[in-house]
Amino acid sequence: MADIVDLFKPELVFFDIEASSKEEFFQQLGDKLNEQGYIQDTWYDAILTREKNFPTGLQAPEMGVAIPHTDPEHLKKAYMAVVVPKTPIQFVHMGTEDEMVGAEFIVNLGVEHQENQVEALQKLMGMFVNSDAVAELKAQTTGEGMVEVIRKYLA
Repeated sequence: MADIVDLFKPELVFFDIEASSKEEFFQQLGDKLNEQGYIQDTWYDAILTREKNFPTGLQAPEMGVAIPHTDPEHLKKAYMAVVVPKTPIQFVHMGTEDEMVGAEFIVNLGVEHQENQVEALQKLMGMFVNSDAVAELKAQTTGEGMVEVIRKYLA
């Protein structure tokens, strides 16, 4: 899975997003991704629709997480964005219609192939249930440190 791990980059780690809703969160993240040339103009509507139809919140043992993603045609190039919001953002729990998760850690998958998406989701879920990995992730304050920890646990 070297290709997926390589998509994590320090400039795609954000600690400065503060949003009161998923919509506001996706707007801010979309602005950042658009500035860096990663997404198409269709990304925002597509990710909201996908999240509504297939919720991505997950209550891991140590923290609430979300792994939102959309289809490859809404990307200009592949990426993995990591967001540690200033306050948790409410996402609907995966596999439910109304159970909420306060996401303290969000990984937005921007992968170009469906099979990579499944593999990335499995690896990320494995990392989120590993208490050592979660402790290291929570301790990070820089993009470089975050990418190093993620690569360590996903490699």
